[in-house]
This record gives sequence, structure tokens and C-alpha cells, in this order.
Amino acid sequence: MTQYAATDDTAPAADEKSAAATIVTSRSVKSAPRPRATEREHRITNQPGFVLHSYPYKETSLIVEVFARDYGRVPLIAKGAKRPHSTLRGVLQTFQPLQLAWSGKSEVRTLVTAEWVGGLRPLERSALLCGFYLNELLVKLLARDDPHPALFDHYVAALNQLAHDEPATIVLRQFELALLKETGVSGSLAKLGRSGEPVDPDRYYVVEPERGPREAHASDTAPVVSGKTLLDMERGDYADPTTQQQSKFLMRYLVAHHLGGVPLNTRQILIDLLQL
Repeated sequence: MTQYAATDDTAPAADEKSAAATIVTSRSVKSAPRPRATEREHRITNQPGFVLHSYPYKETSLIVEVFARDYGRVPLIAKGAKRPHSTLRGVLQTFQPLQLAWSGKSEVRTLVTAEWVGGLRPLERSALLCGFYLNELLVKLLARDDPHPALFDHYVAALNQLAHDEPATIVLRQFELALLKETGVSGSLAKLGRSGEPVDPDRYYVVEPERGPREAHASDTAPVVSGKTLLDMERGDYADPTTQQQSKFLMRYLVAHHLGGVPLNTRQILIDLLQL
């Protein structure tokens, strides 16, 4: 079984976080080359991935939604995973890096093997709830069989940051924006959507979900944010408390639009308990 090196709790935090993220996305885990999108893969091996969600199927099996680095969100049937002595029973846990293999040509393929490879700290307390929020976003906004390797790397980085107690407000905003950009529903926040002119840090804007930023009007009901906030978000700089506050309401608005009215269960819990 491929093993990732375990993190060292005695190492400096910055080195530990960097090592953990590098471990999971390292080229030492060889992903199978991806065929053309028009072909349905018959057997995939050595694929890095995470469990996003699972639910019972018949008496002894599970349907598992996984996020695979080179294949995106893939539904798999884990046959016999609920049996007491199944090798899959203790492995198919959320937020744990796995090495996956599956086969089949139907929409729901068959899980062949899943091996725990380590390299990330477990999520605890509020970080665990934030992790479930990330998973719910991926399940509801990411199309099946749509590969996003860069988004996979963002996901690994977000889990790593949450596990090391980095501010959840910043981690979640960065991931939400990365998700919208990687799936192609959001463009640059640094320029106006229609004219392409650069955003002025001293002006105020509304971000139209389908077109991007435009100057704000008195009649706008959508969140109004400063140009500085948009430029900070584009750079990934959330040090300014105003940027943190304005980006929270902006991303809540944009995510809700692209969900098309589908509620996020974990978000409401985060709002109620953590004001995120």
C-alpha cells in the first residue's frame, strides 16, 4: 500500500502544513492518464481522492461520492462495505486522503479498492463542520465526471488549513471563490464584467453572478462591496476586517445564485453557531 509520510507534531507549524499539502498532491502518487472525455473508463487505479458523502445501498453496501483528483466527482458502489469485517468499513471516512481504484462503464461504478494513505491531520470541533460545508458545496455545485485537478489541490489546502486552526472565515472564502472560478461560473473580480476596465479600489460595486463586477447603483439589492474588497479577494488577501465582512455576504449571495435555490444545510448551521 502506498504510504504518505506522517506529519510530525514537533515540527514548526508552517513546515508541517506545507509538508502535509505537498504530501497529498505529490507526484509520488501517480494518477492514471485520463482518456478522452467521450470515453467511459473501464478500470481506474492509483487515483488520489476523498470521500465527500456516502449513504446506504441495499443491506450491506454503500453508495459513495468521491472527489478524485483527475476524474472529479465520481459515484461508486462499495459492495459489502457495511459488513463487520469488510476492509472498506473503516477506510471510507471523510477528510482522509485515499488511494482509489474502481471499474465499470455505468454511471455508478464499482469501487475495487480504497487505501488510507495519511498525510493530513483529522478535523476537529468547528473545523470538522467547516469541512462538511466544503463537501456539501462540491456535491451540489460540481457536476459528476467533470475533472478539476486545480480545485482538488484547493480542497486539500483548505482541509490542511482548517486542521491547523487557520481562520475559518478566510479559508472558506478562498475555497468558495476557487470553486466558482474553477467551475467556470466566475471570472476575474479585478475588472468590470462588461467593459473589462480595471476595478477602482475607491469605488463601490455589485457583482452580477453571470457577468461580473459593475458599478453599484442606489437601487441595488445585491451586496455592495468596495473595489478594494474585490481586489483583495482576487489576490487572496483577507487581512482587512472590512474585506472579510464584505466578502462573506458577497460569496453567500453568489453561491446561493449558482445553487439555484437549493439550500445548504451546513451553511445554516455555520451561520447559527459560528457566524460564518
